[in-house]
Amino acid sequence: MKVAAYQAPLYAIGSIDVLGLIREQVDWCESNGVEILRCPEGVLGGLADYASQPADIAIDVEGGQLEALLAPLASNRVATILGFTEIDRSGRLYNSAAVFHNGSVVGIYRKLYPAINKSIYEAGDRMPVFTVNDLTFGIIICNDSNYYEPARIMTSKGAAALFVPTNTGLPPTKAGPELVAEARNVDIARAVENSVSVIRADVAGHTENLVAYGSSGIVDTDGHVLQSARQLGQDLIVADIKTTRRKRRRGWDASRNSAVMDEYVRLVTGTRFSLLQN
Repeated sequence: MKVAAYQAPLYAIGSIDVLGLIREQVDWCESNGVEILRCPEGVLGGLADYASQPADIAIDVEGGQLEALLAPLASNRVATILGFTEIDRSGRLYNSAAVFHNGSVVGIYRKLYPAINKSIYEAGDRMPVFTVNDLTFGIIICNDSNYYEPARIMTSKGAAALFVPTNTGLPPTKAGPELVAEARNVDIARAVENSVSVIRADVAGHTENLVAYGSSGIVDTDGHVLQSARQLGQDLIVADIKTTRRKRRRGWDASRNSAVMDEYVRLVTGTRFSLLQN
């Protein structure tokens, strides 16, 4: 399957001007056989952590607001995955990603680990997988990719690829090109651990207060980097990925050695594997 990652311009918080640019990418993908287009974290309105009035940029999924907003992106050939700030009926905010396919929102993923330090977002508590055409996949938003458990859970549910919406827009004192290398190393690790393709889409550029170098890339099931976006600018990268899982995956048979499994379970849970089996 041919997939694409759109490295969108870094816009001011609250702006949804990017919708027109995303439509252009959808049109290109339709003409070039791309079936899934991955867009960045918070691409619709930016991240609420930087907003003076976070609720003002939030989108209500249950009330149909998101589906109405995404209507101009409808396509019967290309599914688009986009990041946004979600607000629920209780007023809680989530850093979310939507799967938009055939003119409908067919799935939502909420970020599990909203920020390394403090965030206004609530943490998600579900790790679903989604299927578009022949591909079953998972979504792990930015910081989630630093943890191996969500990726392992999703791949155990059948995911053959992981899409990673990312937003590295940071104050200039915290941003740097080294973030691109760090993100790529994480992509390679998750790909090799799970024998899946990893597709990351980031923002890039400057605003008055933020800068993003852009870490968009596509890594195959063996950890080979197929595509990397140019830094500090808009880009679209495309690659063919596998839609079927490997029958034998590296490191998925740890229980073959009960001593290793026993020690691992003890470290993680405080309980021995041998006791869990009884």
